[in-house]
Amino acid sequence: LQSDTNVESVVDVGVDASSKTAYPDVAIAAAQMIADGKADRALLICGTGLGVAISANKVKGIRAATAHDSYSVERLVLSNNAQVLTFGQRVIGIELASRLAREWLTYHFDESSASAQKVALITEFENKDQ
Repeated sequence: LQSDTNVESVVDVGVDASSKTAYPDVAIAAAQMIADGKADRALLICGTGLGVAISANKVKGIRAATAHDSYSVERLVLSNNAQVLTFGQRVIGIELASRLAREWLTYHFDESSASAQKVALITEFENKDQ
């Protein structure tokens, strides 16, 4: 991703081979960077992609989802304005994951689209006093 012209910088909040950091810690740290305005997007990977998506979604203002096909990656951004894409390392291979990540970087949410109202409803619910 570092060589992609759509990427200004890459921040690794993950683990190295010798680390035993739990995936929720990594996902929440990455999502918090987005919520704090320190990053625009995050690409997260765990065994299925589901655990990191669930974890990232616990951070207010974050929309994360697992997508293992091109159409879902596209709609993740264009229909849902999701900032976090997650992959399952046990689900897809590295070549497909690389291709999907590159595609994901080219999509930008249109605030005037029909989907914007739906995303606003999600945000409104999230911001309700509970």
